[in-house]
Amino acid sequence: MFIGLHNMKKEIQNITKRITERSRKSRDQYLENLENTRAKHPPVSNLSCGNFAHAIAGCNTNDKTIFKKEKHINLAIINSYNDMLSAHKTYESYPAIIREVANLNNATAQVAAGVPAMCDGVTQGQPGMEMSLISRDIIALSTVIGLSHNMFNGAAYLGICDKIVPGMLIGALKFGYLPSIFIPGGPMSTGISNDEKAKIRKDFALSKIGKSDLLKGEMDAYHSKGTCTFYGTANSNQMLMEFMGLHLPGSSFVNPESDLRRSLTENSIKQLLKNIHNNENTLADIINEKSIVNGIIGLLSSGGSTNLVMHVTAIAAAAGIKITLEDFSDLSSLIPLLCKVYPNGKADINEFHENGGIQFLINELLANGSLHNDVNTVVGESLSHYTETPEITNGKLSWKRASFKNYDTSIHRKYNNPFQSNGGLKVLKGNLGESIVKTSSLNKEDRIIKAKAMVFSHKDEFMDAFQKGFLNKDVVVVIKNQGPKANGMPELHYLTPILSILQNRGYKVGLITDGRMSGASGKTNSAIHLSPESIENGPISKIENDDMIEIDSVKGTLNVIVNEKEFNARKPVQTNIENYGMGRELFNNLRSNINSSKDGGSFLNFF
Repeated sequence: MFIGLHNMKKEIQNITKRITERSRKSRDQYLENLENTRAKHPPVSNLSCGNFAHAIAGCNTNDKTIFKKEKHINLAIINSYNDMLSAHKTYESYPAIIREVANLNNATAQVAAGVPAMCDGVTQGQPGMEMSLISRDIIALSTVIGLSHNMFNGAAYLGICDKIVPGMLIGALKFGYLPSIFIPGGPMSTGISNDEKAKIRKDFALSKIGKSDLLKGEMDAYHSKGTCTFYGTANSNQMLMEFMGLHLPGSSFVNPESDLRRSLTENSIKQLLKNIHNNENTLADIINEKSIVNGIIGLLSSGGSTNLVMHVTAIAAAAGIKITLEDFSDLSSLIPLLCKVYPNGKADINEFHENGGIQFLINELLANGSLHNDVNTVVGESLSHYTETPEITNGKLSWKRASFKNYDTSIHRKYNNPFQSNGGLKVLKGNLGESIVKTSSLNKEDRIIKAKAMVFSHKDEFMDAFQKGFLNKDVVVVIKNQGPKANGMPELHYLTPILSILQNRGYKVGLITDGRMSGASGKTNSAIHLSPESIENGPISKIENDDMIEIDSVKGTLNVIVNEKEFNARKPVQTNIENYGMGRELFNNLRSNINSSKDGGSFLNFF
């Protein structure tokens, strides 16, 4: 077990306290709603014989025998399997494994729902990307529909990638009285190096290589089952699940199809069954103000995906907890950056895991009073369980205390010798609104930029300007009409190689957008998630070409340097947004009801 815990830092305690006080009314309402639901509709027991017969009609004889027992346990499987996403292909065999383990322990398991699982890598730069963020809330609704059959004593969630884990957790929290566990599938093995992949993309953008060479490079990078190996949203999700105690310790980044991966999956179900038998470690027991703060600290200390700012905010809201950008900003000022993983460093997620991974981070943060240790997890009280690593000895899974003595300091750093003294995210405020910037990948000389703006509303306009050489100068690129209400807030990864090329040419480059960039914003000073967004006549809609813009990621400011009276007198400029084709029009009503990115980018009414 963990040894050497320091007292919790008072500043972090105070932030947690203010979140608790701010959330008291909504949190109490959430817990009261759960208790009322459980009392009025206790799992399984209220079903009629007809309800029950329908639910088990398709089961095999063995399962039906178990179902007939008076105090049987039935597990819900919420599955995001499809065989197009490499990360979710891993789940193809999981339901059979889960059923087998359940049966061996005199229980049953049923796939209660399959949820949609989009891949932002596949839809990048395509119309489908405009449905990506909103799919998170669709996944939450799908999860609720599956669990609404009320046939289940507990739930196992099979999800990894960008919107899937947050969506599942948001839905699961409406059934927070159930013991629950999230089960990862792991990252694919390492392909070509990240430097080589980045070079191939830049060479293609500069027309030095053709499409066939680009395709080969991409396929050499993304080559098998598992999550992509860079530290984007998918792997940041897995980090979040461990920091909040919803995975088995050390399970996030074990490769698919290994003996250890299989054993962790089996033991996830054994642990879930144990929690059900003991009536402990329900989801509502685990997800509270302290675990949410722990999740934010995990994000900040690891330099994870900026998407999680929205996702954690929405997850917290589903549990009655109110999180603001100030909470992220204030915690970021207290939490050092302790690791570098691509795109913030050269190591991929496999190297990170082999170097101590999440356990290293949690150990350092706990030892220096920067995490709440007094929390519930799927394996019991205390986050210190998550400083231990799993291994198979003589065919049996066990956990051992890691030494963390021999490690690569280019990947992990000790608390008193961090990569930077504050977290990997910064909140920016000014006369253009509120936004965030991922600072963990920025060079010091790029953290402040003051340059004239070039304004675009569509990627084709931006690409055309680059091809014609109009961007060969110090510039702040402004991409508007990319917010949640406008077009679903697609990720703008296509900007990364172009902005990097401009920087390599020696220009000072910045970016402002009401869109998002995930964990792949690269080394450009990028003010993203800008709120209010352009379509709501936010200040970004008034920016004109050649306006002077300053992005200061040190002070945390974002301003257009134009005479205030003149700027306020300008009329917002709106352009036509294409919201039809490929089914996008079906989402128009949902988009019109979505809240701002700083509030979670959700159309759901949590209460």
